[in-house]
Amino acid sequence: MLTIGELATYAGVTVRAVRHYHAKGLLPEPERDHSGYRRYDASAVVELIRIRTLAEAGVPLARVRELLRAGEEEFAAAVADIDRRLRAEIRERQRHRERIARLSSGDGLALPPEVVAYLDRLRELGVDERIVQAERDGWIPLAARSPERVREWMARKHEQLADPRLVAFYLTLSRALDRSESLDRTEDRTEDRAEPKSRADHRVGPPGRADEDSWLVELADELAAYITRMADEQGEHYVDDIDLEPPLVPLMDTLAFDTVPPARRLTELLRQRGWTGWTKLERLPPQPE
Repeated sequence: MLTIGELATYAGVTVRAVRHYHAKGLLPEPERDHSGYRRYDASAVVELIRIRTLAEAGVPLARVRELLRAGEEEFAAAVADIDRRLRAEIRERQRHRERIARLSSGDGLALPPEVVAYLDRLRELGVDERIVQAERDGWIPLAARSPERVREWMARKHEQLADPRLVAFYLTLSRALDRSESLDRTEDRTEDRAEPKSRADHRVGPPGRADEDSWLVELADELAAYITRMADEQGEHYVDDIDLEPPLVPLMDTLAFDTVPPARRLTELLRQRGWTGWTKLERLPPQPE
């Protein structure tokens, strides 16, 4: 016969836990011996181990009580159900671990692996990080809204990246960003050196902006030609089939324009070439002669 301390040791629990299970009616309390101590037999050890195992598996104590009173078949079925639930929890925790492991890239927290791989591909091609960030910010709400379509979209994106003309567009836009920043810095230095009166009376326009616009005009020509060819060959649904709700379109456009300022001017130039939009590209109807 065992004391309560020995019983707790054999079952791998504390004396306090044994008393708690007594209070909850899970473990019967034995009669006290002539010295006033409770004494437990081997069956109490087995029962206590069953209680501990079920409790550690996350089974509520009220359910533990039911299972202890269940027949052999019912108990086996319940244990199998607990095992399935634990396996599902393990898989979910593994997915959490994978998301945490992707945090070091800065993209994986809010994006599925397919989008992260696409962003990494843009970086491999030499696309400016600001453009990659604009793409990332745009894909976060899209992936959250329609996760079931992410693989389809990313397959199409990788297919498009196989076209050297699209890659050239990304790289040219990257250079346009650097050029725009360089012009901004030049303007700032010029304004710092100028007298207030002189600046107000004689400045006629930002130096170098006409040159910058010529770059964007050339870029708009290339992009419009690429989009038109793609629409003619693959269908206009291939150019844009994301089906965004109208309120989301200007939000995503703003994200892109804030990160890649030349994109705003590009949309104006594209409109002159028969296409409207940035996040959601649409062909404009032909203008009457």
